[in-house]
Amino acid sequence: MFRKTVIGLFLLITSIALAQEGTTSPYSFYGIGSLKFRGTAESRSMGGLGVFSDSIHLNLQNPAGYAGLRLINFSVGGSHQSLKQKNETESQNTSTSTLDYLAMGIPMGKFGMGFGLLPYTSVGYDFYSEVPDGITQYTGNGGLNKVFLSLGYQVTPELSLGMDANYNFGKIENTAVTQKSELQYGTRVVNRSNLSGFTFNIGALYKRMVTEDLELSGSFTFTPGTNISSENLRRTGSVSILPAGIFEIDERDISVPNTEFNFPSQLTFGVGLSKPKYWGVGLEYINQKTSNFTNRSFTSENVTYKNASKFNVGGFYIPNYNSFGEYYKRVVYRAGARFEQTGLSVGGHDINEFGISFGVGLPIGRLFSNMNLGFELGTRGTTDYGLIKENFFNTYLSFSLNDRWFEKRLYD
Repeated sequence: MFRKTVIGLFLLITSIALAQEGTTSPYSFYGIGSLKFRGTAESRSMGGLGVFSDSIHLNLQNPAGYAGLRLINFSVGGSHQSLKQKNETESQNTSTSTLDYLAMGIPMGKFGMGFGLLPYTSVGYDFYSEVPDGITQYTGNGGLNKVFLSLGYQVTPELSLGMDANYNFGKIENTAVTQKSELQYGTRVVNRSNLSGFTFNIGALYKRMVTEDLELSGSFTFTPGTNISSENLRRTGSVSILPAGIFEIDERDISVPNTEFNFPSQLTFGVGLSKPKYWGVGLEYINQKTSNFTNRSFTSENVTYKNASKFNVGGFYIPNYNSFGEYYKRVVYRAGARFEQTGLSVGGHDINEFGISFGVGLPIGRLFSNMNLGFELGTRGTTDYGLIKENFFNTYLSFSLNDRWFEKRLYD
């Protein structure tokens, strides 16, 4: 029954994931959109920390974690974001609800295998900009998705290695409609990019008991820089802008070359100290070479890219994982914080992001399955220099379901 349920959910949720719009941020206009995937709900509740890995949860940030699985694991997670955007004079509220990941892990002795789907970046914006004697409306949608296959191997009881192979695909569409006061019709320009390409990620996890009770954990991942193909299409035409909507007068295709853009390399180091099954604290540093990033079919004069860096700190606490009389003692309590220099610079001003998070892991059913609920409060950008500041409140929900397959039964 569990297997049939999992297969059905994979088919249903995959179709939903590919059709969703995951952001309403004007900063998603740039590059290939705003970063959507930042880890599982369990990880994001600890500030995005990916250094801890165990036998009953998937670690989607480090493929070496699959080697530690002891049960078949099916994980699915989604989130809801409430966003307040403001500049020096105005503000507005928006919200989105999206699927964040869908994955399965399978233990195979010293090996562990995983596969799944996750929306990696998201584009979704709608804003106006004044031009001489008129106004331009900018809208966009789409994003980049990943289908991944992962393999982990337990080299020694203390060291495991792993690798992800990712197929990246997606569509991004940007539309600009300009209306000038002295002209009867407006002008619409549509840029569409169909994206595809492969990326790879390697990882290592190291665990060692440094005292009778304390365990030291270390994690490392590296994603080499690769090129993603962009099949570009541009359409332009005249439109009639009426209160009832925008109506097309004429339209024609403009020939634009197909391009390749650089998917930047990324390096992650993490370290953690824990008393296994009771508590743990960790720190993680991520560096991404976004200064090498190139855009798709058009460029923005006031935008540059620098190397991005992130600092994640967080931890967890379990009062008594083995308690059967008091449920709340088996609950996992998590908290963390993160600071991110996104690498995006608009008009010479860096766009930074900060968030604090907390959450709980609630045991459900048998075989250590659990439901994870998390919250994050944070900010992105600034109202200075004519830019936009975003205050966000994120809610995360995930299910990590475990089962045993391929067992030889004594009785049927």
